[in-house]
Amino acid sequence: MSLPHSAAPATRARRVVLGFAITLAIITYIDRVCISQAAGDIRRDLVFDEKDMGKIFSAFTLAYALFEIPGGWMGDRFGPRSVLIRVVAMWSAFTALTGAAWNYTSMWACRFFFGMGEAGCFPNLTKVFTIWMPSTERVQAQSILWLSARWGGAFTPMLVAWVLGYVNWRHAFVLFGLLGVVWAVFFARWFRDDPRRHPAVNAAELKLMDGAEENAPSNHAVPWGRLARSSTVWMLWLQYFCMSYGWYFYITWLPTYLRDARGVALGKSAVLSGLPLFFGGIGCLVGGWLVSQLVRRTGDTRLARRGVASVGLFGAAIMLVVATKLGDPTWAMVAMGMASFCNDLAMASAWAACMDVGGRHAGALSGSMNMMGNLGGAVGPVAVGYILAAGKATADAKPSMESWTTAFLVAAAVYCVGAVAWIFIDPVSPISHGEPDAKRA
Repeated sequence: MSLPHSAAPATRARRVVLGFAITLAIITYIDRVCISQAAGDIRRDLVFDEKDMGKIFSAFTLAYALFEIPGGWMGDRFGPRSVLIRVVAMWSAFTALTGAAWNYTSMWACRFFFGMGEAGCFPNLTKVFTIWMPSTERVQAQSILWLSARWGGAFTPMLVAWVLGYVNWRHAFVLFGLLGVVWAVFFARWFRDDPRRHPAVNAAELKLMDGAEENAPSNHAVPWGRLARSSTVWMLWLQYFCMSYGWYFYITWLPTYLRDARGVALGKSAVLSGLPLFFGGIGCLVGGWLVSQLVRRTGDTRLARRGVASVGLFGAAIMLVVATKLGDPTWAMVAMGMASFCNDLAMASAWAACMDVGGRHAGALSGSMNMMGNLGGAVGPVAVGYILAAGKATADAKPSMESWTTAFLVAAAVYCVGAVAWIFIDPVSPISHGEPDAKRA
């Protein structure tokens, strides 16, 4: 005898949503990390120097930063489904077109428009979580999402090295661009902005999605004035700028560092280049778990999120300094991997703060935070390029080890600023008056 509809166990359509988010996170990092591994071939074929390559790396992060807020706002206003389909199609096209670049200007333009497309990804995935995930599952969902993103980037160097063994870098970018097209087709057919209208969701699962109707796409005006006056919002922006300044080294200059400063061959470099992102993925998961454990023990969500994030960023600074003291490249990369692990301990706290503080405006707030983070990511590669160029004996010489050390020490100092910023963040109080205070893990 079948159970009445009201007594039926909850369906698990939200797990499919998480699967789509995980898959897309992996694709984003494959598409953005692949250029760092192919940078040597690109520089040789198109005759770029360190400054040129630093600016090309930053073209992505500049556009990514500038279009974060519009991408998040559109998700809040029109719904994440239509926005994600469009931005994935856009960045996939420009990933493929990167392989057709013929000079500095065309390469810079391709990476800029690629970044414009990817800017809409994570704010809209955060919006998806506020609609489809119970509040008690959102921090865990963000942890798993960022674990997947980091691990996608971690294995990309090996994937690119393998692909480059069969095709040149131009054809490789075309292949990577096709991944997003496939994702967009399946996502468009399955996903709906309102879980109440999805045939795979029953009443029991809808009951778990507390607050879905509050956070669904709407025409509520974003309280920009209130956001701009909030010290919490400013500190969220600052800490993410600091995190990204150091972290973007791993997906831009790291293969060059291993080759030029450490003398590591391509095959070993592909493995070592993946360590920071691999360790960082674990840090994302551990950070969310630590916050949950501390909340259970202390009952203080503010203290738990602040503590894990601040200690993590201080730890990242320390491990970068340690990496400069180690002569063996493998151990230096283990230390750098631990710096990334510590960096990413703060990820769950930062994105959970956007969901709780932003509420129905989570897309706009997370977009603004990611914008500031990627401004840091845009500044970082350019700063490294100039530091390296300043330390060269001649224009044709390789940068000195002292120059690389200086770049790491600057990043460590920036991490410390981010750690201090977390002391002043209230990561749980909604910014909008009347916003319901969510249940928190």
